[in-house]
Amino acid sequence: MQEAQKRLDKIADDLRRGEESITVTVREFLSWFGAQRRSYWNVHSINGSLKKASLQTEPDYESAYIDSDISFRLTSEEIVELVIEEKTAGAAEEMNAIPSESCVVEGKGPDLSAYADPTYRISKLAASNKTPVFVNPDATIQEAVTLMLTNDFSQLPVMTSERQVKGVISWTSIGTRLALSKSGVHVKDLMDTHQEIRSDASMFQAIPIIIEHQYVLIRGSDNRIIGIVTASDLSLQFQQLAEPFLLLGEIENHIRRILASKFLPAELAEARDPSDADREINEVADLTFGEYIRLLENPDRWDKLNLPIDRKTLVKEIDRVREIRNDVMHFDPDPMPPSDLRFLRDLVEFFQRLQRIGVT
Repeated sequence: MQEAQKRLDKIADDLRRGEESITVTVREFLSWFGAQRRSYWNVHSINGSLKKASLQTEPDYESAYIDSDISFRLTSEEIVELVIEEKTAGAAEEMNAIPSESCVVEGKGPDLSAYADPTYRISKLAASNKTPVFVNPDATIQEAVTLMLTNDFSQLPVMTSERQVKGVISWTSIGTRLALSKSGVHVKDLMDTHQEIRSDASMFQAIPIIIEHQYVLIRGSDNRIIGIVTASDLSLQFQQLAEPFLLLGEIENHIRRILASKFLPAELAEARDPSDADREINEVADLTFGEYIRLLENPDRWDKLNLPIDRKTLVKEIDRVREIRNDVMHFDPDPMPPSDLRFLRDLVEFFQRLQRIGVT
């Protein structure tokens, strides 16, 4: 963390001297802090370091695609302070170089780094940041078909440049026209009108379009077509978002099944978090993950379960589940690390095996 703060402080010093900001990917930026994902606690810590260095990222690292580039700039408050210093030193003519966003009342600018973008934008998807293969309107049908077959595409944008879209050709557009005896030699003869959305649009704005048309083109802030999101991409994204919740839910249900009917309410209440003494505990479902652990850590309580497995190992595994669950429940926008997902899958299989052989 100290090394990361030193890097940020150096970047800020360079910017104050008028030097250009360095450019890094969001993923590389996170690695400065030993992080892989933009989890709640990682973001909280990183934002603290940025604030300490009087820096903001451009664009906001929290909402950008994880492998996209970001640069750094001084916060509005820092810019105002620099201007005041320059003016005091007789450099008032340089006031004209101040960005308009820093011209704020009473020298107080909004610290935008303190506000996370709560919208799940389509730009966060990998497919939104991968320039699509496209064909020219005058290309032959054979060329388009060959590209779709070799790349396993269902559709291709028809474009004259990276900014000019003329339509889209797909198996559907080809098939419906041929079925109606309308033939053609060139792509423009068999293409349909296209569907597109801005990269800063909400995922939920894109979903109805993708459901109806099986794709949507993504237009970036520079007006280029920067990606194409298909129904397959959407399915993969929802699997990545939903699977951790489903795995965690199954693990918790297995734990509750093991503990159910084994303890009286008074015994369960003994595992309650001391800082939450007024909360009523009547059944296993009233316990938190931390309280499951506290209950299982007690050798006497463990003996009542009569499980032929190692207590310390199981407690350690459940504690890791608790840590993963905390990240997931804060709706981390990045995919779960493969190691964590594999761990959850393996633990679910472990509990299922115990149930199948009649141990639980």
